[in-house]
Amino acid sequence: MNRLDELDLKILYELVNDASISVPEMSRKIGANTSVIYSRIKRLLKIGVIKKYTIIMDESKLGININAIVGINRDPKMKQHVYEEIKKIPQVTNISEVSGRFDMLVNIGVKNLEELHNVVINNIGKIDGILNTETFVELHKIENKAVYVKSLLEQQKQKAVL
Repeated sequence: MNRLDELDLKILYELVNDASISVPEMSRKIGANTSVIYSRIKRLLKIGVIKKYTIIMDESKLGININAIVGINRDPKMKQHVYEEIKKIPQVTNISEVSGRFDMLVNIGVKNLEELHNVVINNIGKIDGILNTETFVELHKIENKAVYVKSLLEQQKQKAVL
């Protein structure tokens, strides 16, 4: 594992808060030289800590008013088939294989409850190998990644003091 120092974590914190921040602006906020920031970001990309830059959309502006998570249990022999079929459903935004009560958790974005019902019953429910599903409608979502990175930064600072 590559060790991240305090500067790396400060850079990550700024990028998690706003990936569109300019390097000169980040340099001023962090108090580090612009060329150092550039080289650190390049290193973080190279070692895979930063996988990609992305955006957060307001899905309601796209007509996506309901997000749901569908817990799925499947026949173990049909794992790949189920996965490939679920990937074809356009409303599916994320697929996670998990431990616990379900084999998979599938995130779905839809316009309304009728569309959610149709996706779960007529698309997912009819895939060979699916044993059962349980749907959870998202009522509210809070992103917490910046707080998580800040926590790592605080831990790094405490280690440096010891």
